[in-house]
Amino acid sequence: MVNQKYLDKAEVLIEALPYIQRFNRKIVVVKYGGSAMLDEELKANVIKDVVLLKLVGFKPIIVHGGGKEISRWVGKVGMEAKFINGLRVTDKDTMEIAEMVLAKVNKELVTLVQALGVKAVGISGKDGGLLKCHKKLSNGEDIGYVGEVEEVNPKILYDLLEKDFLPIVFPVGYDDNFDSYNINADDAACAIAEAVNAEKLAFLSDIEGVYKDQNDPATLISELQVGEAEALIADGYVGGGMIPKLRNCIDAIEHGVNRVHILDGRIPHSLLLEIFTNKGIGTAILREDGVKYYNEHE
Repeated sequence: MVNQKYLDKAEVLIEALPYIQRFNRKIVVVKYGGSAMLDEELKANVIKDVVLLKLVGFKPIIVHGGGKEISRWVGKVGMEAKFINGLRVTDKDTMEIAEMVLAKVNKELVTLVQALGVKAVGISGKDGGLLKCHKKLSNGEDIGYVGEVEEVNPKILYDLLEKDFLPIVFPVGYDDNFDSYNINADDAACAIAEAVNAEKLAFLSDIEGVYKDQNDPATLISELQVGEAEALIADGYVGGGMIPKLRNCIDAIEHGVNRVHILDGRIPHSLLLEIFTNKGIGTAILREDGVKYYNEHE
């Protein structure tokens, strides 16, 4: 008699098959941030997940932040991190540190991918004119070198994908004067996903997904159409940091991204579980005419 454990493994592979077929040669943008960037084991798991996506025929692009690491280095040099309305105040010195730290994080991720036998190239939004931006104000207030993406030139990404590289992007852009700007990684990932008509955009962060009731983990919503997501915001079911995230998701879908996933990067292999299983593990947001894969009543 074959061990049940091995039969279960075969079941998992069979369940993944239709998803592998559906997304073969499709672009998937993964926004990587939060605690999963600080824990070495979680970091290794995320990179393994993305490498697996690449090896089964997807075309992944990683966009990453590094806010906690930037704050750590700002403190190391004796400066103080300042925030206004949740956005980092970025003067010339802070911008210089941010760019150096993000470049350091970027090359660490490139090394992890390369170590698994996949070719990776790390770039910033300045490379190939990828992310052109203008100064972002916070409720009318100038907070320094914080950028709002105004134009994406995805040619460098297409060139890298075509040559079988995995692009890893850190969100530093440039303006008309070619000054450097720090861009929110969620915003950068959205703008890139829209520009390359990504099939999927996955946000890995420190939240499990969208809840109907924030105080009840049992109310996690597996799939949401755009109208349902708008209603949750309007009816006050979601608040705080989830609102800009959901707005980003809605915006990405309205600009051609097929599905957007909000995932808890603290759960090992959450990316694979969400993409390759019927129910998934986080929240998927889809177009009004998007087909729900998972039926709550089954």
